[in-house]
Amino acid sequence: MAFARTCSVALIGVDGVVVEVQADLEPGVAAFALVGLPDKALSEARDRVRAAVVNSGESWPQRKLTVGLSPASVPKSGSGFDLAVACAVLAAAERLEPASIAELLIIGELGLDGRVRPVRGVLPSVLAAADAGYRQIVVAEQTAAEAALVPGVSVLGIRSLRQLIAVLTGAPVPDEAPEPMAGRRDPSMAGLMLPGAAVRGLSGEKAAQLDLADVAGQYEARRALEIAAAGGHHLYLKGPPGAGKTMLAERLPALLPPLTQAEALEVTAVHSVAGLLPTDRPLIDSPPYYAPHHSTTMPAIVGGGSGLPRPGVVSLAHRGVLFLDEAPEFPVRVLDALRQPLESGEVTIARSAGSLRLPARFQLCLAANPCPCGRHSVRGEGCECTPAMVNRYQARLSGPLLDRVDLRVQVAPVTRAELMERDSSTESTETVAARVRAARERAAARLADTPWRTNAEVPGHSLRTRWRLAPGALTDAERELERGLLTARGLDRVLRVAWTVADLADRAHPTRLDVRTALVLRTGVSAAFPRRT
Repeated sequence: MAFARTCSVALIGVDGVVVEVQADLEPGVAAFALVGLPDKALSEARDRVRAAVVNSGESWPQRKLTVGLSPASVPKSGSGFDLAVACAVLAAAERLEPASIAELLIIGELGLDGRVRPVRGVLPSVLAAADAGYRQIVVAEQTAAEAALVPGVSVLGIRSLRQLIAVLTGAPVPDEAPEPMAGRRDPSMAGLMLPGAAVRGLSGEKAAQLDLADVAGQYEARRALEIAAAGGHHLYLKGPPGAGKTMLAERLPALLPPLTQAEALEVTAVHSVAGLLPTDRPLIDSPPYYAPHHSTTMPAIVGGGSGLPRPGVVSLAHRGVLFLDEAPEFPVRVLDALRQPLESGEVTIARSAGSLRLPARFQLCLAANPCPCGRHSVRGEGCECTPAMVNRYQARLSGPLLDRVDLRVQVAPVTRAELMERDSSTESTETVAARVRAARERAAARLADTPWRTNAEVPGHSLRTRWRLAPGALTDAERELERGLLTARGLDRVLRVAWTVADLADRAHPTRLDVRTALVLRTGVSAAFPRRT
């Protein structure tokens, strides 16, 4: 029987589709046809696989060879099918027993010398395989730890095609030198970083080293940061240069609770698809932080690329923080493109090759100067900008975008006393994070039988009907709604923040004071928060 089959996975965004790799040998002129909607990189597998098989000491069948990838209607891309194609061809040529590969799912790129190289997207591929019932997975040795994150599967990490042939035939496994590029990210995996995509991120270790106690002064901003972390609310910091806006934003990830196992797998899958998962850190278990430069392009922010789109920064920041420093300097199109993921927690991208949805439930933190020169104040002292320049600069952040931001804080310049004298009452990240965890636990207990995890995710209708406030608690917010200073969406967001303030104070229901606090943070009007004793 000159026919054999095995399986691999095609990635569509961060979702995997199991693909059956079939090889058929027939009498006739030697030829190699690859069918099943392959892209350019996959079409080149014919030459890679042939060279890898020959350089592994095996004979290439001199007959008409057809390799089919089923389902044929699903677009397939990348080099991750190489190893599965090679095994199917060798099994069809009776070098391997067809039954030995029929229940395997094989993922890996082949070098011309037969070495197996890692590919992006191994974790979501193995997740799709496990959902389809596959329990035996073969991957490159460098990605074996990533694949092993999926429970219930047996993972075999190999270095070369020769080793896999030996394992399948029961022969002694040859010793292979480690891949020279092991431990480095494959340059071909940097497809996300399109021209203009200057992105800065913080690892979990580095974020943990940034202490909130290092921020001088800024009591109101620190309090708003705590509320944002406790409820998952979006935050807008507005103030002059050097006031500490970036320092505050960089310390937000450390206030967030660690990711749950399910969340960690979601985040790791996105980074794996983007090719940005370090080989020495197969599981991302802390909230990610990304701060793209204002010159970053639209595809790099929301996702894009040739063919099927790849994840953008909004997806890389999934379950973490997306910080836009100098937010008004970003193109208006880029800022307005954030409105959909801010509401739905996902981004939908349509291209000629297909459309897909990518997860994008991030926490947005905006920072902006009051004007182009940064010195604008109520009295206008030292500002060289005309009123038209100030209005044009501030109008770059559209009303619909800011309407989706729960907390708006005026960050005042740091005084000499705050900067030079250490305040013993300043709280550390560890202290504030403990309160955030406690508040999150209270919210989780209240939302236990719902699909929501944080106060920021609860729809306004449920807030108004399911969890009613005490009579009179909404008096101030309702007055602002009647005056037109609050939209209906704004009222819902005030309610969400009020619940978070109540959770931080360990109250069963928000009081009128909690709603006032949320209203002050919503409207951006400065007010003094009572200091903790």
